[in-house]
Amino acid sequence: MTEIFAANGWLNTAISQINNVLWTYILVAVLIACAILFTIKTRGVQFRMMGEMIRLLGDSTKKSHEKHVSSFEAFAVSIASRVGTGNLAGVATAIAVGGPGAIFWMWIIALLGSATAFVESTLAQLYKRKTEGSYIGGPAYYMMFGLHKRWMARLYAVLITVTFCMAYISIQSNTICGAMQGAFGVKPWAMGILLVVLSTACIFGGINRIAKVSSIFVPVMAVLYILLAMVILAVNIQLVPRMFALIIENAFGFRQFTGGTFGAMMMTGIKRGLFSNEAGEGSAACAASIADVSHPVKQGLVQALSVFTDTLIICSCTAFIILLSGVYADSSLNGIQLTQTALQSEIGSVGPTFVAVAIFMFAFSSIIGNYTYGEMNVKFLTADKRWLTFVRVMNGIVMVIFGALASLDLVWNLGDLFMGSITLCNLFAIVKLHPHAVFLLKDYMRQKRAGIKSPTFHKRQMPEIADELSAWDE
Repeated sequence: MTEIFAANGWLNTAISQINNVLWTYILVAVLIACAILFTIKTRGVQFRMMGEMIRLLGDSTKKSHEKHVSSFEAFAVSIASRVGTGNLAGVATAIAVGGPGAIFWMWIIALLGSATAFVESTLAQLYKRKTEGSYIGGPAYYMMFGLHKRWMARLYAVLITVTFCMAYISIQSNTICGAMQGAFGVKPWAMGILLVVLSTACIFGGINRIAKVSSIFVPVMAVLYILLAMVILAVNIQLVPRMFALIIENAFGFRQFTGGTFGAMMMTGIKRGLFSNEAGEGSAACAASIADVSHPVKQGLVQALSVFTDTLIICSCTAFIILLSGVYADSSLNGIQLTQTALQSEIGSVGPTFVAVAIFMFAFSSIIGNYTYGEMNVKFLTADKRWLTFVRVMNGIVMVIFGALASLDLVWNLGDLFMGSITLCNLFAIVKLHPHAVFLLKDYMRQKRAGIKSPTFHKRQMPEIADELSAWDE
């Protein structure tokens, strides 16, 4: 049985072949094309409204309603899902497979992809629904009520539940177990059992408990990791110019073109970037929909900022630590072991321990954050709470154990397969619906220019679709 889960097993081989076609010939081109389209249509919203994003995030810490999830808590849920193994293990894998130049393409997909995050999150707010004193929404809802394609909405709901509650959970669990085994010698099965206990305690509390845990958990762990990276950068300040030169040279170097590695480098950077920032997948849209805001654009801007926070700050910290250490040249290292070795070379024997603790915090927050998306989409599919219990068991128990025992290659390839599937489905929907997001952005800017500090939205402003906007007042 264990041979099935091995890196050279038939399951991993088959999934790898499918991913090669999906990513090489379809997804990379579609992702970049959509990101450029949304950047043009929004007139570079991710660049020109950076100040407004930061201001809104600061204001969003004030909760307007006890039962509702605040804008900041929704931001924290999305960051909790984003900030995980993609930041520590995923970046390391990108460098190990694609070389230093892969980091450049992670940056590019983040800079452009934040416009995609803005569009999908704004649409999720527009088409959200009221439920049990709070809100719920996401791609399945704007596919149902915006596109009026029930089959697509149900397909997406199933795919994202499988992706985040099963495939991604196994990646987080695998990385935690690898880090703990490397730092403390903890057996993967033992760590898997501990994760089962902790994750089930959170996810059975539902979305509100996860939002509260994430709003405390995420800022602390992110700040500590960034501070460590800044210290390492300061100590190695003389090497920083050479490090940036290495990234750029490898991204566009003659050797990469002539050696046939350019395509692999770019795809690796984009894949790991997408896994980390999730722009275009629709997951950020799920988190955005639960926020209580006065205008859909507010949460769209906040979620666009989360892409910058994740990839341009936290992922870059990992990349800088690895590149400054020089250990990336060791082909025997990959994934979280590469990050641990890099830190060990910089701060001594405490390095692997710090990474193990950091990856536990990062990846555990992702486990509970990922479950949120599954719960929201199960509720879309059925009102039968037995299915919700089933997903909780699969999320908190089955896939955690699977991730603890499966190979690194298998869990990452499985994640790439499902990530690609939901991204294609979601991108089709937001390309069709993006004019609504553009209209809302223009309305928001019109109100701001009129001196209105906190713009508001009423569904009468969009009479052609007003009947579908049940969460908004007249």
